[in-house]
Amino acid sequence: MSSGAPDFRPIALSMGEPAGVGIELALALWASRERDKVPAFVAIGDPAAFADRARLVGLDVQIAETEPEGAPALFPDRFPVLPVGETCRAEPGRPDVRDAPAVIGAIRRGVELVHGGRCSALATLPIAKAPLLEAGFAHPGHTEYLGALAQELWGQPARAVMLLWAEEIAVVPVTVHMPLKDACATLSTDDIVETGRIVARDLCRRFRIDHPRLAIAGLNPHAGEDGKLGSEDAEIVAPAVERLKAEGIVATGPHPADTMFHAAARQRYDAALAMYHDQALIPVKTLAFDRAVNVTLGLPFVRTSPDHGTAFDIAGSGVGDPASLKAALGLAARLAREPVLA
Repeated sequence: MSSGAPDFRPIALSMGEPAGVGIELALALWASRERDKVPAFVAIGDPAAFADRARLVGLDVQIAETEPEGAPALFPDRFPVLPVGETCRAEPGRPDVRDAPAVIGAIRRGVELVHGGRCSALATLPIAKAPLLEAGFAHPGHTEYLGALAQELWGQPARAVMLLWAEEIAVVPVTVHMPLKDACATLSTDDIVETGRIVARDLCRRFRIDHPRLAIAGLNPHAGEDGKLGSEDAEIVAPAVERLKAEGIVATGPHPADTMFHAAARQRYDAALAMYHDQALIPVKTLAFDRAVNVTLGLPFVRTSPDHGTAFDIAGSGVGDPASLKAALGLAARLAREPVLA
C-alpha cells in the first residue's frame, strides 16, 4: 500500500454506537486493507473503545491517535483515531446513555472536518437512537441531524434525503422515520416534488448521471387502481410526477410498488422514490443486504453509511461482515473523487 500524497484527505469515520458492531467492523475492515481496496479514513471517537474491542475480538491492531492530516501516512500500518474528547463506558451489546455525548460529538466533529476541508467526506457507523433520545438528542436520526449541521455550518437551508444504494438498486423514501399512519397522513405533493428535485440534482452532480430517470411509486396497492384502492395516488402522487416532468426531470409514475423492483423493471430507472420507509428498504435489503449503502443527498458534502444497524446481538463476537462498510467507504471516496489506497 502507498501512503498517498501529503495533501491526500482521508474520509472521516464517526464511531457510532460504542456498544454496537460498528467499531469492530471498522477494525476488521482495516485489518483486511492489504487484500481489499480500502480508502484511507480517520476514525473519530474514543481510542480506548477501539483498542478494547480489537483485543476482545482478537484483532492485532495498533491504534494511533492522530489529526486527519496524519491519517493517510499512518493508515498502512496503524489504525488512525482522532479522539473526540469523551470516554465511552458501554460494553458490547449494552448501550449506555452516558456515551451519548461521544456519539453525537463524533458525528459533529466529522462534519466540521469536512466543512473545514480537512476530510474529503463523512462516513458514519450505525447509531442507536434510544440512548441518544434518552439523553436529550433532538433529532429522529442521523439524516435529520446532518441536515441541521449542514444548515448551521454552511449557512444555507439543507433538506437531507436518504438514498439506499447498491450497484443493482437505488431507492429513496419520501417519508422516513415515522409511523406508517403518520407517513400516509403527512405525505404531500410538495414533499414528493422537493425530494425528486434533490435526487435528480445529486444523481447528476454526485453520481455523474446526465439525465437521471426517476420512477415514482404509488402509495396504495396497485397505485390506487383508479381510485378503487384509495385516492392518494391520483390526488397527491400523480400531480407530483407531472410537476417534476414539467421541470424537465425524467419522472414516471405512480407505479404499483409490487412490480417496480424486479430485474427488468430496475433497468428502466436510475432511482425509485418510495412513499414510506419499508416500501424502500424491503427491496434494498432483499437484493443487497450485505452491500447496500445509505447515502445522504441534499447536503453540501458527501455522507455515506453502511445500511445496517448496531447489531447488539453479535457485538463483541467478531463475526460481523464489514462488506457494507467497505461499500460505504468506497462510495464515499468515489463521490468525493478521492483516490483509493491499494
